[in-house]
Amino acid sequence: MASLTYELTLAGLSVGAAAALTGVGLVVTYRATGVLNFAHGAIAVFCAYLLRQFVVVWDWPLWAGAALVLLGVAPALGLALERGVFRPLAVSGNDPARTLVASIGVFVLLVGAAALLWGTGAQEDAPVLISADPWGQLAVVCAVAVAVWAVTRLTRFGGELRAVVDDRRLAVLGGVDADRVAAVGWAFGACTAGLTGVLLAPYVRLDPYGLPLLVMEVVAVAVAARMRYLSVAVGVALAVGVAQSQLTRLHPGGWAQPLLQAVGANLFVVALLVAALVLPAVGGAGALSRAATRRVVPAPPGAWPVAGVLFLLPLGFAGSDLHTAVQVPALALILLSLVVVTGRAGQLALGQGAFAGLGALFAVLLSLGRFPGLPQLPGPAALVLAVLLVAPLGLLTALPAIGRHGLALALATFAVGVGVSRFVLAQPYAAGLVPPRPAGLADDRAFYALELVLLCGALLVVRQVRRGRSGRALAALRDDEAGAAAAGVPVAALKVAAFVLAAALAALGGALLSFGLRSFDPASFDPVRGLLWFAAIVVLGADGPLSALLGAALLVGLDAGTRGGVAAATVGLLAVLVGRFPEGPYEAVRSLSVRARGRGRLTERGDAVRVRLGRVGTEADGESAARDLRDGGPAGPAPRTGRPHGRTASGPDLAPSRSAGRKASPAPEGRPSGSAGPHTPATPTPRAAPHAPAGPEADAGRPAEPSAHVPGAGSGPGGTPPSPPPAPRAAAGPPGRAPVLACSGIVVRFGGRVVLDGVGVRVEAGRVTAVVGDNGAGKSTLFHCLAGTLRPDAGRVSFGDRDVTRTAAHARTRLGVARTFQQLVVFPSLSVGDNIRVGAEQGRVRDPGAVARLLRLLRVPDGRRTDDLSTGTLRRVELARALAGRPHVLLLDEPTAGLDDAEVAELTRLLRALAADGTALLIIEHDLELVAALAGTVHVLEGGRIVASGPPGEVLPARAGR
Repeated sequence: MASLTYELTLAGLSVGAAAALTGVGLVVTYRATGVLNFAHGAIAVFCAYLLRQFVVVWDWPLWAGAALVLLGVAPALGLALERGVFRPLAVSGNDPARTLVASIGVFVLLVGAAALLWGTGAQEDAPVLISADPWGQLAVVCAVAVAVWAVTRLTRFGGELRAVVDDRRLAVLGGVDADRVAAVGWAFGACTAGLTGVLLAPYVRLDPYGLPLLVMEVVAVAVAARMRYLSVAVGVALAVGVAQSQLTRLHPGGWAQPLLQAVGANLFVVALLVAALVLPAVGGAGALSRAATRRVVPAPPGAWPVAGVLFLLPLGFAGSDLHTAVQVPALALILLSLVVVTGRAGQLALGQGAFAGLGALFAVLLSLGRFPGLPQLPGPAALVLAVLLVAPLGLLTALPAIGRHGLALALATFAVGVGVSRFVLAQPYAAGLVPPRPAGLADDRAFYALELVLLCGALLVVRQVRRGRSGRALAALRDDEAGAAAAGVPVAALKVAAFVLAAALAALGGALLSFGLRSFDPASFDPVRGLLWFAAIVVLGADGPLSALLGAALLVGLDAGTRGGVAAATVGLLAVLVGRFPEGPYEAVRSLSVRARGRGRLTERGDAVRVRLGRVGTEADGESAARDLRDGGPAGPAPRTGRPHGRTASGPDLAPSRSAGRKASPAPEGRPSGSAGPHTPATPTPRAAPHAPAGPEADAGRPAEPSAHVPGAGSGPGGTPPSPPPAPRAAAGPPGRAPVLACSGIVVRFGGRVVLDGVGVRVEAGRVTAVVGDNGAGKSTLFHCLAGTLRPDAGRVSFGDRDVTRTAAHARTRLGVARTFQQLVVFPSLSVGDNIRVGAEQGRVRDPGAVARLLRLLRVPDGRRTDDLSTGTLRRVELARALAGRPHVLLLDEPTAGLDDAEVAELTRLLRALAADGTALLIIEHDLELVAALAGTVHVLEGGRIVASGPPGEVLPARAGR
């Protein structure tokens, strides 16, 4: 027994050593570039195939082939990826979502290239570089790990590497050659990936899909090491390898035996599930690339009728031709599930293949009478019940999605997909299943007609989800999660609904695919296929249902009658372009054509004229706004064509900067940003809370309150058409009648640092309260506690008589606490009118009439896009969205950031009108002149404590004299 244990330990160390190499390569690449390289497994299989080609096919000496592959091809591949794909992303900010799309594109491209060059069959004659004896592999791993540790800790290059990871732009300003550091990291990571593939290939199946997935499973060791600690990665890899090997000794009886066998064969998958779902999240907090997910490839006129005709054409084919055609509608349903969850909701769904496989498996088992506890069902009933059983399982990915974003969410959904594939689909009971066609649908033509009917029904469902109130809420969630919650959108519930609906659509597509092919093949639903489907839908336009039809036809058509891998290589190449050009491949063509023509920038004289015209327009807009305010309506200036918000421009912004005496808005302090704009990281997702009732139910048990909205922005009594905007009331109602937002004893700690220490403020109806202080004083943290995006460690937040300390941000909005953000938050995929409609539909009171009035006051057309409006106009759009739900309390975080003096003066008049109308306002502002002109009470925050409170005439002179 002792000898058996020793031998199993050696075998486990051998597997663990290969996993440790993967962990070391992933950690080094991440530390050098900030990229979690999803393409690591694809590089490994490509290098393994290349070594086999040199040694087995071309009869090269092993040492020569290995030297060329590991010291030449692999590093060169890493350098090419860094230079051609990931360096432009790093220079533009290294957005985790865009790098994710690019790395998945590289993965699909290399896997497709391997399948295209060497076929999809498994190869059993891969050359052995190092014997199965673990000591040689352990020596390699230890040598690599020690060398990396020595370089990163004891050399100047290691300091440069850490500086680049912390802040690439700051490191460049400090004289660090960030490109060289990143290039070395990519070259080393690719070399370790190649070495991993070469070591594993002789002992596992060398095929384009199996080996990459095996390598990706051991991402768990890098995640467990927090993508930072090499010793932890190596230790976890060796421990899991030994444990997996030792589990083969156990042979329990009964139901535990197959479970233990599955765990013993897939312990790295278990480690991946634990690392992705249980351990703290790693990676960036950004959602999927907004440009990639909201991009809809413009459909030419008549595209839908043409698509309908093309999908009807197979009904006239011969029976043998229909065998391929029946796959297209089924795959279109699976891709349609990605349109819902990824395209519209913006969530990273890398495990949709698992739900498609579950739908297929359940439907087949039900039709054969082999589903535990249920009798044999006819085909249609089996399809319906399978969908109903799989839909709730969408919670497997929905629940992790509530608190995870970006790369962390990608890992979670991928881990669920791998787990379902290994532990459910690829089990002995699922082998060799042949489902019977439903009665009357045995003929391929009749079955294809059924698929078309179901596909049309699914398209109608998705069309309804993407339109109206739900569609706008999903688009807001996709564009900016924190902004959506602030507008009243129930983020957690909406994510769950999107994942459940997507799981149902994927299950229906998977079941139809198995019935259409008359067999259940687990390989058709493995996680690698899921990555291919994800890349395809992102490439073709994630938010377009037509993209699902086109993608299904493309994937099936490219691989039909040709060598496998054409579709994967094509989609991978296009996905790489999407990583560099989020607007799509056509953006690359347009940019190249503009560069070739030498256009795209103005001359110096053109820039000067542009600035002058912008100033003239600004002065005219300010005078117009002042006239509107004098007439009794807080209108915004006419929109100007300026630099698109959140984008770079070749010339100066048309909107002039504010005067030199006005301070620039600092970045918010504290851990949660909460003020993320459309192109900045979003705040952490608040904990889910029950929905607060809106409308009359929300007001039950509370005193009546005065109107708290823009003068004239409310709806008429009884739903009558709105009346003209009345003049602002001279004073608010009695102070005690309207709800008051207050906090007391607020304590917030980030790590060992106390950011707020016993802070208390009170926001009263009809008054403006201001909080001022230096950067780092804790102002934004206090703001987050009041808005609901951060739960304090101690203290109480109350709204009227109600304790809302544990109430989520969207629920507070529905109670009547609205907010704006320091860094402008609009939903760029929605028009101006739809931005305001989100607030009107999700706020305290549903008031569709307010949208028309606010649009009229803004003087912006309903369908006007937000990306061509000036910052001042966008600020008013954001404010209008907050006011559309008629809140009792309005929280304003640096409301004048990015505005010029005329716009600040206009905003001041608007806020005075709101206070006079009874709204309670809290402002965080660095502009002391604005605070003095507006606020009735000023709180001075220093070091997390309020050191002074009182009227501005008493508090501000003392502060200004410091």
